[in-house]
Amino acid sequence: MAKKNVLGRGLGALIADAADEPLTREVVVSAMQELNLADIRPNPFQPRTEFDEEALNELAASIQSIGIVQPITVRAVEDGKYEIVAGERRFRASQIAGRTTIPAYIRKTEDENLLELALIENIQREDLNAIEVAISYQRLIDECNLTQDGLSERVGKKRATITNYLRLLKLPAQIQFAVRDRKISMGHARAILGVEDPDTQLMIFEQILRYDFSVRKVEEIVRELSSPRPEEPEMPEEPVQEKKRSVNEIGDYIELQKHLSRRFNTKVELKRNENGRGKIVIGFKSDAELEKIIELLDRIE
Repeated sequence: MAKKNVLGRGLGALIADAADEPLTREVVVSAMQELNLADIRPNPFQPRTEFDEEALNELAASIQSIGIVQPITVRAVEDGKYEIVAGERRFRASQIAGRTTIPAYIRKTEDENLLELALIENIQREDLNAIEVAISYQRLIDECNLTQDGLSERVGKKRATITNYLRLLKLPAQIQFAVRDRKISMGHARAILGVEDPDTQLMIFEQILRYDFSVRKVEEIVRELSSPRPEEPEMPEEPVQEKKRSVNEIGDYIELQKHLSRRFNTKVELKRNENGRGKIVIGFKSDAELEKIIELLDRIE
């Protein structure tokens, strides 16, 4: 059965947390023990930067009701203390539940291997958001001297999947924060990456928030923005019967029309009657194109 990519709720969170624990990663050097929570500290290499308070409270309520389904995993450190290798959500929820002890497996691992072990354990086990996963992948590459191929083997993911996560780190920080906070999905972020200009990326991002665009809609917008536009045909010269306008004035209007078309990257029509009254018509093909035109107009002082 495929893993649900959502934060667990209640008993489901306990079962999911247990099912995701790797069974053959490292040799366990002691049987399960009941350790004092006061003797356990979080892992400084924990890739998760935020814990959902509501999910922790619901997990704590289930722990109060049925206890810990799966022990956490720790390693022994100095002065009889222990450091979490995997299971910080269960550790935190147990604290909220008012427990003083927690069942734990004790693993033997050296400091230099702890970062890699913790990152890989958490990537495979925890429901990290897409940005946390991307940062974890990048840290494994940078700090553990892994190639993308080597990382692919370690975490059991295709190299293309790892590449897609790493590309998220190229987005503007504002968009990365939105992915982290689940305001937009990874699918939205990947679609935005279809354009390279950061200002355009932010413009699309703002439209997603404003109009609740689907991933498919964003992909459509990106395709429209990325497709080269055919050059507009040259406007024919004005009829000879236009007696109140000189040849120079007609040429000026045509040049102005061409200039506006280039400025807004769309078809612009300039209409004027013999008395000098007229209008400018700016064409657009989508909401995204309209917003881009509005943005350009707002810049004009």
